Amino acid sequence: MRSPRVLGLVLAGGAGKRLAPLTADRAKPAVPFGGIYRLVDFVLSNLVNAGYLRIAVLTQYKSHSLDRHITTTWRMSNLLGNYVTPVPAQQRLGPQWFAGSADAIHQSLNLVHDEAPDVVVVFGADHVYRMDPRQMVAQHLETGAGVTVAGLRVPRSEGSAFGVIRTADDGVTIAEFLEKPADPPGLPGRPDEIFASMGNYVFTTDVLIDALRADAADPESVHDMGGSIVPMLVEQGTAAVYDFAANQVPGALERDHGYWRDVGTLDSYFDAHMDLCALDPVFNLYNRDWPIYTNVPPSVPPAKFVHDTPGRVGVATDSIVSNGVIISGGTVRRSVLSPGVRVNSWSVVENAVVMDNSVVGRRAVVRDAILDKNVVVPPGAIVGVDKEHDRARGYQVSEAGVTVVGKGVTIAD
Repeated sequence: MRSPRVLGLVLAGGAGKRLAPLTADRAKPAVPFGGIYRLVDFVLSNLVNAGYLRIAVLTQYKSHSLDRHITTTWRMSNLLGNYVTPVPAQQRLGPQWFAGSADAIHQSLNLVHDEAPDVVVVFGADHVYRMDPRQMVAQHLETGAGVTVAGLRVPRSEGSAFGVIRTADDGVTIAEFLEKPADPPGLPGRPDEIFASMGNYVFTTDVLIDALRADAADPESVHDMGGSIVPMLVEQGTAAVYDFAANQVPGALERDHGYWRDVGTLDSYFDAHMDLCALDPVFNLYNRDWPIYTNVPPSVPPAKFVHDTPGRVGVATDSIVSNGVIISGGTVRRSVLSPGVRVNSWSVVENAVVMDNSVVGRRAVVRDAILDKNVVVPPGAIVGVDKEHDRARGYQVSEAGVTVVGKGVTIAD
């Protein structure tokens, strides 16, 4: 029996307002992560590692940075007909932008018709995780479902933040899909846990097309995959759940098995970076059996650590230091430094995310902070230490007390 023909659709139209100022001039999936990656690299790596090599990335807001990253990084073999391509909102069905994630796919159905796949894999573009989607597709075909929704086991107390899946007695068929319920139903035998939707779906192609057309004809619909399409198919009795906890990723360690982060807020984004810095990382970037791919500029030299005199030692501990970083007599602890960052003498960078080409001057202090690209911290300046002072200077401070400085800012006194 031949393998199913699979088309990947990645929903990358999110504006990411809760990540501002990091999304001031870029789409959420284009936000840098982990030193050298973009958020979109995680979903694309999962699909490509699975052998799904025909992928369309549906974009909309502030998409230039995202489009450029995809076209320069994610190049496939034309000889074999493989591709990863950004697809902007094209107004193919009239003079309107995407009205929701379901409408984005409906307006892009030409992509589905052109490929004529057996299965369409629809994944979100802004989560940090590893997953082998082949196992989800296999279950989908085995059960004969019209749609299979990836479900993440989370504490029932957190259910009001997610789309929640209530299963039938078989534990697989979705009996009800609840959008952020106040009193979510627990799992059979595990009343303190729920299935939260991960925003990843596998569709039988004909079922997807029929559902999208019916949704487009409904003037009351919000035209959302989780809010409209999945509940429609639940009513038809053709929706199933895939337990993400059952997914076995090659090379995964016990500690990072089942890791998934929705980095939709500044605090969750910051916490996900801190996960990378642990001695035994909660999310392991060093899995060679299931790598996360990206484009590392070939002209950037290795990192460099200089000065070793009393009180002036270039050192980084419990940190990720990218190519092109120079730590010149400064101290870095539990931080992630992107390419081209420079940390000068007697300065301290602690619990921080510092993006490309930012400079930390002599005797400066950066603590509990995120600095976007090309930020300059002048000699002796302090950021992230006094939150009220940070707010007074116009820098955003998250609920958990992380100071965030936008692109190209020079820290004020």
